[in-house]
Amino acid sequence: MAMAIPSRLLFIDGDWKEPVKKNRIPVINPATELIIGDIPAATAEDVDIAVEAARGALKRNGGKEWASASGAHRAKYLRAIASKIMEKKSELSKLEAIDCGKPLEEAAWDMDDVAGCFEYNADLAEELDRKQNASVALPMETFKCHIIREPIGVGLITPWNYPLLMATWKVAPALAAGCAAILKPSELASVTCLELGEICREVGLPPGVLNILTGLGPEAGAPLASHPNVDKIAFTGSSVTGSKVMTAAAQNVKPVTLELGGKSPIVVFDNVDIDKAAEWALFGCFWTNGQICSATSRLLVHESIAEEFLDKLVMWAKNIKISDPLEEGCRLGAVVSGAQYEKVLKFISTAKSEGATILFGGERPEHLEKGFYINPTIITDVTTSMQIWRDEVFGPVLCVKTFSAEQEAIELANDTHYGLGSAIISNDLERCDRVAKAFDAGIVWVNCSQPCFCQAPWGGKKRSGFGRELGEWGLDNYLSVKQVTRYISNDAWGWYTPPSSKLTRPAKQT
Repeated sequence: MAMAIPSRLLFIDGDWKEPVKKNRIPVINPATELIIGDIPAATAEDVDIAVEAARGALKRNGGKEWASASGAHRAKYLRAIASKIMEKKSELSKLEAIDCGKPLEEAAWDMDDVAGCFEYNADLAEELDRKQNASVALPMETFKCHIIREPIGVGLITPWNYPLLMATWKVAPALAAGCAAILKPSELASVTCLELGEICREVGLPPGVLNILTGLGPEAGAPLASHPNVDKIAFTGSSVTGSKVMTAAAQNVKPVTLELGGKSPIVVFDNVDIDKAAEWALFGCFWTNGQICSATSRLLVHESIAEEFLDKLVMWAKNIKISDPLEEGCRLGAVVSGAQYEKVLKFISTAKSEGATILFGGERPEHLEKGFYINPTIITDVTTSMQIWRDEVFGPVLCVKTFSAEQEAIELANDTHYGLGSAIISNDLERCDRVAKAFDAGIVWVNCSQPCFCQAPWGGKKRSGFGRELGEWGLDNYLSVKQVTRYISNDAWGWYTPPSSKLTRPAKQT
């Protein structure tokens, strides 16, 4: 089914604006390798215009229109956006699928989560009203103190694997907090983020509150990260780019929140239902075509069940439907681009040359001649020094090792530069508690992998970044806390000796 994308400009100050340099970037459907449209290519000049619009939105009418308006006022807009998302769910899901290659049913699930995230942050915005001017207990009765939570102002840079959902993780709390935001989506998947601009226009979001700049990282993302009038950067993407964003932000001493790469473990113990565990192991790595920073792509399975488990794993993998993302029942689509396709295949060939065994997959599906498709891949005979075990692939590739004891499994799981996700599969709940505490990661899944809820914090440790998105922690990213302390005694402070009430006048000069 052929489908073109809407033709959009940059969304700045509540309206569609042509880029200063009038350049555009072609959009390629990864399932067909065909150009299906193009998106505007912003540059530093457009960043300047968007930043000015955002700052104007914060100051307009003394801030009463947005920044200092009540949380309840902002919540109305967030709920209106959520409602529009659901109204356009079918169209947005299809656009997401053809833009980044994920199965249509996954994209539809994403849209439900997008709407849910806006609704949840509307609740947080209303709660913010109740938290304003909260008292702080002090040890001296002569003082009173209260707290004011103020919007920090923000720039947002998001990845291509969950284009609209990841954008929402940042946009929704930023708007709930009263910030004006500038969203820079990945050039590889910007279509639904631009549609968010149209939705904001339709619901009457005040001009400049959300600005959307599509374009290349060096030309649009870098100027945004280093701009002196952007107060904060929230970035999701690779560790390499995250380091560059952090360096740029450091020049102006602005705060950053980084959600970066991962090489997450999933540990399967011997007392499990093999079929249930095998499905979770595959889902944890192959969901979103394996293009997910939290993918549990390092499987550690107890040696006593390893042979049976791997047999089951292959049987389950053979049953995964790989097809055009718009086909009913598709469970694995195309990776996002030709460059990513080649990168994943290079990882697989390097693993083989280093002595690993390609137990299943590792190549293009025979029935798909076009598109950036890769069979779900399972790699065994892996050592901890191999590239495939240590580096993030960002594709449907699962590597496997065995272990014999709990402590060995923990050490292998934690032996990584990353620390985003982790999972344990076991029927021994006491063991699950022990291992969950021992995992050196920001997220632990027990008897599952990859569930994500906008009410719970999301973020990592080590090279997976710092800060937390989602939940009340996500809102805190976009707030600055101000203390106001008042002296309430009628008495003088009394620290200095007061001057005499009869002032000595200097002698008159003659």
